[in-house]
Amino acid sequence: MSASTHKAESCPRRHDKKGQAMPETTRADHSAHQLATLLGLARWQLRLGVEHGLLPKPDLEGDRWSAALAEEARSRCEEIVARFGDEPPIGSAKAAARLASRVGLDVERGDVEVLVAQGDLDVISTFRGFPVYLLRDLDQIDPDSVRRVVTARKGPLTDTVDAGGAATILGWPRRTFDRIAGERGLATDRLGRFALAEVQALSADERLTRHVQEEQRNLALDRTRRSETRVEDVVRAWILRCSAFLDRDADQPPETAPLGRALRSLTTIRADIARQEHFTP
Repeated sequence: MSASTHKAESCPRRHDKKGQAMPETTRADHSAHQLATLLGLARWQLRLGVEHGLLPKPDLEGDRWSAALAEEARSRCEEIVARFGDEPPIGSAKAAARLASRVGLDVERGDVEVLVAQGDLDVISTFRGFPVYLLRDLDQIDPDSVRRVVTARKGPLTDTVDAGGAATILGWPRRTFDRIAGERGLATDRLGRFALAEVQALSADERLTRHVQEEQRNLALDRTRRSETRVEDVVRAWILRCSAFLDRDADQPPETAPLGRALRSLTTIRADIARQEHFTP
């Protein structure tokens, strides 16, 4: 399933300079990518629409839609966006982390499955054989239902949490929690577990939260810049090989496919850097 989060417009049509609708380019049939583009949907929205019967299944060989069927599907665009939103579904691990941050408890993947079993959450689809969930469905779950599930699992350990669970609640990398727990002198019990109340107090510390978020943004930006440097080195190496061929120091020119991939990657990375540099929490 595509990870794209582009927000779909409802059934967009091209217009001329006077604002008049222009006819669409006629196609005999459409692939999934072409149909999604025609409808103004992300690929994952198209897939869910078909799976849930809101869009027709392909009517031609090769999983393609006829032009007539594609045109009929236009009327369902707004319904698709209204039903599934504009953010792609996530798997159980990310769902657990999202719920953990929301309710302040160390929610695990198994807890998500229990919520599904007892009717509090719907499996919207599967990805590579694993269930996925809509963010809006996760955000609408009654927090008390989540607390009951976690409490039932943990029993006497409900008021404590291990380091991994604490990091999940806080939304921090484990290494960051270990460092701050040491700096704050957080005590552990005989099992090496932290008091849940103390972990929740860290989460409520707005100054600390901002500091950690800024720290994580800087680390992410550094990683992205290192990726940029690696790709730049690939491009420079290609230029050197090309120069060697031009100067007759090499018998064959370098292949162009690796250069194309590197340039596309570099474009994406630099756009990501620009986004990170201008990010405002």
